[in-house]
Amino acid sequence: MTCYCGNTKTYKQCCEVFHLNNGKTETAEQLMRSRYSAFVLAKGDYLMQTHHATTRPVSEKKAIVKWAKSVEWIKLEVLETTKGLSKNDKGTVTFNAYFYDKDNMDVIHEKSAFIKENNKWYYLGYAKN
Repeated sequence: MTCYCGNTKTYKQCCEVFHLNNGKTETAEQLMRSRYSAFVLAKGDYLMQTHHATTRPVSEKKAIVKWAKSVEWIKLEVLETTKGLSKNDKGTVTFNAYFYDKDNMDVIHEKSAFIKENNKWYYLGYAKN
């Protein structure tokens, strides 16, 4: 089975590596994909660890996990990545995350901002255009 994030590798060869190493990815897109897989698997600790401290919604962790478990995740579609490579310290990833919520298909469309500090990528939040 391919990874939840849409890569052709298995979960064990792909996002599980990042889930086990506390989100140490080489690129912002890898982090975004691993965070999507963490939503699929309702890994709240990972979502908090990889969310930048300045925007981390710690008080909402239980609600986020509850919601992630309540929907059926369908697929991730990466639309655009700007910067976010190992040589950069900032980047954005635009994506669609499809899911079923009470028999209705829905989509999260987001342009996410990422920042690298101490050689580790973090999710900041919605990118400001």
